[in-house]
Amino acid sequence: MKKIDRRIVIVAAFIFIVGLAFGLMKFLAAQKPKPPRRPTVVAKRLVKAEEIKYTTITSPVSAPGRVASISEVDIIAEASGKILINNVPLKKGAEFKKGDVLFTIYPDEVKLALKSKKSQYLTTLANLLPDIKIDYPEYEEQFRKFFNSIDVNNKLPEFPKIKNEKLEIFLASRNVLSDYYSILKDQLQLSRHTIVAPFNGTYSEVYLEAGAYTNMGGKVAHAIQTDILEIEVPLDKFDAEWVKIGDKIGLYSESRDIKWIGTVVRKSRFVDENTQSQGIFIRVKNTGNKPLMAGEYLKAKFPGHPIENVMEVPRNAVFNTNEVFIVEEGKIHKETINIIKLNERTLIFNGIEEGKTIVTQPLINVLEGTMVDVQGKE
Repeated sequence: MKKIDRRIVIVAAFIFIVGLAFGLMKFLAAQKPKPPRRPTVVAKRLVKAEEIKYTTITSPVSAPGRVASISEVDIIAEASGKILINNVPLKKGAEFKKGDVLFTIYPDEVKLALKSKKSQYLTTLANLLPDIKIDYPEYEEQFRKFFNSIDVNNKLPEFPKIKNEKLEIFLASRNVLSDYYSILKDQLQLSRHTIVAPFNGTYSEVYLEAGAYTNMGGKVAHAIQTDILEIEVPLDKFDAEWVKIGDKIGLYSESRDIKWIGTVVRKSRFVDENTQSQGIFIRVKNTGNKPLMAGEYLKAKFPGHPIENVMEVPRNAVFNTNEVFIVEEGKIHKETINIIKLNERTLIFNGIEEGKTIVTQPLINVLEGTMVDVQGKE
């Protein structure tokens, strides 16, 4: 019994000592002064922003366009025969001037047939001249001059003007008039054996070369005019309204440091159903040491036009098509703008109350309510 009481006393004494030590430790710790706590720091982003102020902005318009020839034609054979080459080679890329003979379709047989017909016509007139001298002396001199001016190697001269009905009947009965117009028809047919350049240009395609045989209506080559070119520039309908026919437009090449001046010659009276743009056609003379080439792209810069009650900001400050960040009381939130015009690097807008502060830089991975400081403001 005594042994049990002794163990209880030892355990109680141990618990008492441990508790006293723990209590003393807490007491001493409570007597130590607490270290000062650091104030909580709220992280803020530094952003570029401007106060919204609407003004009148003169906005230039620039857009790319493709150069094209004002005239593109298929060279069609108007007669049958062998193609004979002239000074202009019948090759793709060959250049020619207006009036140059491009090629000839073998004409010798037609020439000989025409000369034979003219000779027969001279014989007919020679037989009629004595009758005209006796019956219609007032016309004798005209017909003699007409007879003498006919050359089988040249075109027929103009037929004498007749105001005498009996003489007309007399000439018609001898087939003088019908033979005359038949020869004119043959002369026209002979002229179709020679193909003449309708403009200054070049061959863009050649389908038949010299020595080949062609039928009437056969396609020989495709030619484009090169001294006068056009650029079709698609513009937004809002911008196209300010462009007038006759405006002088600057044209630039991004690959070549050259400038051209063109003139607006027409505007399309419809809009493209896919892009909702209106075509502006600019004509430019292709002169100088570094000529334009059909098919290349140029950038056209149109005169600016005033837009009232708007503001301009960088395009990358806008997200989700038409949303921007506004700074109010040190926090940002989203607002929707009304976009008036898109430029290459900026856009023009309105739709937000003046006096607010708009963020003018792109913000990545930020949420509404984020604390910000405006750069340049304390």
